[in-house]
Amino acid sequence: MDEFVEAVQELWETARDAALSPGLDVQAAAAAAAVLAAFLVSLLLRRRVRVFKTEPRPGPFLHLRTTLYRTRNLVFPSLSVLLLGVAIEVSVSSVDQSWFVRIIQSAAVVVFLYRLISDFVESAVVSGLFRWVVIPLATLRVFGWLDEVSVFLDAFSLEIGTIRLSLLSLGRTIVAGGVLFWLGGLSSTLGKQAIRNRQTLDVGTREVATKLFQIGLFVVIFLLLLGAMGINLTTLAVFGGALAVGLGFGLQQIAANFVSGLIILIDRSITIGDYVEFDDGRAGNIRELNMRSAILETFDGKDVMVPNEQFITSSFVNWTHKNKKQRYSLEFQVSYKTELHSMLDAVRDVVASHPKVLNGPELPIEERPDAEIAGFGDSGVNILVEFWMEGIDDGENRVGADLLMMIWDTLHELEVEIPYPQRDVRIVKAE
Repeated sequence: MDEFVEAVQELWETARDAALSPGLDVQAAAAAAAVLAAFLVSLLLRRRVRVFKTEPRPGPFLHLRTTLYRTRNLVFPSLSVLLLGVAIEVSVSSVDQSWFVRIIQSAAVVVFLYRLISDFVESAVVSGLFRWVVIPLATLRVFGWLDEVSVFLDAFSLEIGTIRLSLLSLGRTIVAGGVLFWLGGLSSTLGKQAIRNRQTLDVGTREVATKLFQIGLFVVIFLLLLGAMGINLTTLAVFGGALAVGLGFGLQQIAANFVSGLIILIDRSITIGDYVEFDDGRAGNIRELNMRSAILETFDGKDVMVPNEQFITSSFVNWTHKNKKQRYSLEFQVSYKTELHSMLDAVRDVVASHPKVLNGPELPIEERPDAEIAGFGDSGVNILVEFWMEGIDDGENRVGADLLMMIWDTLHELEVEIPYPQRDVRIVKAE
């Protein structure tokens, strides 16, 4: 602590001597002229240049124009940095010193960074990291205190074998970790978008590449973070092996789901968009395939989280994996006095008229709409209607309900009777 106090006193004496130096007035005048010129030019640009003057309206290149409009707050600090650089050259040529102008320029850089973070960095973590860590470090650098503070923080350390941890390394790790994980998240998002936009690859291959990209990216980030902490990776070999065994016992389900996810993506048993149904009644369209689970989106707006392991260890029905065409059937009953030939032809025509029912001479006979006698019941004739469609008969495709209403209207037009249950009762007279 005494050394730190002496360093502060020495710095104060140096600053006092510099303030009394004869070239300070020239440096102050050059710095003031540079800042004033930057202010006047930025004010002129914000009032005269259209992209800085008014907020952009919807139209072509809206994103670019909005970005340019948001940079209006950076004009003054950026011009200050540039013009103060000119002032440094003027001071050096005039009085052969420029320390004061350099301090003002460093402060302008800090202001520029603050405005940049406030206007363009949307992540709260990264913004807080720059405001509370990077900018204070830049300020210490401006006043020349960074080396002294670094030595002071490095003195507080803890040694575990060959590993040495100090407050300086801890702070460096926090800064590096925040930056690395922010860059990792950004790279992960951009990488996933780039891979999934490759239409030449099928959905399963794109998902496999996406997951492997994420895993590789975060492994690299973890190794870089260990390097930033100053930890030798070779010293962690034994510890890492023991840790892996412990995690293997404690996280068996997570590991099983992770491996199951890779198997699913490789063998392509399910893909995004498939409609699957489990034996317990859970059913829905697969919206996402994650490293641990899949998300089924039901037709009533619910998201069902299904662990990947269940797709490997349990049976399920994939309705639309290889062929989206599905066959459905409807049943109803008509009276025995119905003229069946004309009625069946009318039902076939009305079913074929639905826009989502597959129909046409190019289809095989077994895939065309059909209406036939299914059997003779106690009260009437049982009629079976079969049709094919692409997709699942639910959600936005309520084809079955539409066809029942259309068949109902057709039966009413033909005056076909739908029978009630009937019973014949015979009364036997006693002799």
